[in-house]
Amino acid sequence: MIKTRFAPSPTGYLHVGGLRTALYCYLFAKKSGGKFALRIEDTDQERFVPGALENLIDTLHWVGITYDEGPIKKDPTDKNSEIIEKGPVGPYIQSKRTAIYKEQVQKLIDAGQAYRCFCTKERLDEMRERQTANKQAPMYDRKCLDLPQSEVEEKIKAGEKFVIRQKIPYGTLKFKDLIRGNVQFDGKTIDDQVLIKSDGFPTYHLANVVDDHFMEITHVIRGEEWLPSTPKHIALYQAFGWQHPEFAHLPLLLNADRSKLSKRQGDVAVEDYIKKGYLREAIINFVAFLGWNPGSGEEQEIFSLEELEKAFSIDKVHKSGAIFNLEKLDWFNWRWKKRLFNAELEKAAKEIDPAVVISEARKEQFTYTFSDPENEEKFFKSRCEKLLKICSEYLPKEFLNDEKLTKALITVEEKILREPKDIKDHISFYFTPQEYSKELLTHVKMGVDLSQATISLKSGKEDLEKLSDWNLKTLQDTLMQTVARLGVKNGQLLWPLRAALSGLEFSPGVFELAWVLGKEETLKRLETAVNKI
Repeated sequence: MIKTRFAPSPTGYLHVGGLRTALYCYLFAKKSGGKFALRIEDTDQERFVPGALENLIDTLHWVGITYDEGPIKKDPTDKNSEIIEKGPVGPYIQSKRTAIYKEQVQKLIDAGQAYRCFCTKERLDEMRERQTANKQAPMYDRKCLDLPQSEVEEKIKAGEKFVIRQKIPYGTLKFKDLIRGNVQFDGKTIDDQVLIKSDGFPTYHLANVVDDHFMEITHVIRGEEWLPSTPKHIALYQAFGWQHPEFAHLPLLLNADRSKLSKRQGDVAVEDYIKKGYLREAIINFVAFLGWNPGSGEEQEIFSLEELEKAFSIDKVHKSGAIFNLEKLDWFNWRWKKRLFNAELEKAAKEIDPAVVISEARKEQFTYTFSDPENEEKFFKSRCEKLLKICSEYLPKEFLNDEKLTKALITVEEKILREPKDIKDHISFYFTPQEYSKELLTHVKMGVDLSQATISLKSGKEDLEKLSDWNLKTLQDTLMQTVARLGVKNGQLLWPLRAALSGLEFSPGVFELAWVLGKEETLKRLETAVNKI
């Protein structure tokens, strides 16, 4: 059975790169019906940050990434809940596994695959300085490799501090990376790595290999920065006589200038984006596309976590670095807000009228056909209430008491979903006429000069004055008849009318504007525009 793991260190908040690793590990396991584990690598006690483990568990829970094994909160909904472990091969926190590492490293010492090194920091620094001066790669010179056993015992008895190093074999170390293909390293260029530090704690390398073996990890998916460490790990697997897992090294996350993503250039913690109000669906969707896409010919970009579980494939992960583009995250957030809002509307429509017919007019734009006009009115009110709930805190009090508000919100629905705090700017013109120059009523490319604008405004006003039933359909029918009567193109009539009603270069369409403003205000603004010319 395929089994992956996410093995972060509890040194702070979860980095977006860490979330991507966790997500890919999760998706790879789910796609194959395998298992996914969380392991906490806290052997570097100096970097341990109190509360980081709890925060990590909370964040993974928030985004919806569940794991089959590892430390969990007894009550995931309680921030202060006790942490327990689930799974048959724990503990899943490395600081609780030190006895296992010491037992395994002793086997390496007994087999001549590892040795104790008593060299002081001063000697090691001097050695590296000398090697650097001689233009040699700084590597341990194996001074302690062949110490007689009696001397080793004497030093231990005397209380001398030591580390345990692996004896790296000379020769070529090869492996096939699932993303990068065949990779090989010359053993002569690999240092005799430290396995156990002088404080008795294992290094990342030893704990990583031992844990992956005993936890039966079949696939190690991790960041590209660990690629140079992979030959060390393979050498350890060989020394133990174990089969190494398959490896896949993910591309780096880059800033727009292609430098490595770092906090100096912006937020990098998942929690930063949660606090800013980004949807979990958007964050997951965005992170999934940082170095992966479904493949050629696939246009779909909006994926739920369940859809990603079916679509993900490790061979579609890119080798080159992935640009962290906040504009793309904003786009995903808007699209997900829209999708979730549409789902709410669909639910509301079916509750109001089980016989409602919902059809997609264009991409993610739906029309609702009700069996009873009264149901349509109920649905309209429900829709407005949902929009008002999203943006009410950003609206002036005088807007809240104006009967135009509900209709106005409908005309800028997408803008509300994209950024609700900007709602005032999008609808102020409905409540207070905007100042504009008469040139706004013209449009050279559409063939609308001041003369044509005057004709269009007067004709449109004349026909709208006769209209008694003021709704979107009758407004559209009436003005299209005006277009036909004048023998002009649609834009030659609608542009000056739209500009006159909004006072803006960009605004909702003419029919929506007139519908919100009502007959009296619409005719008044058209008259103002004629007088302006």
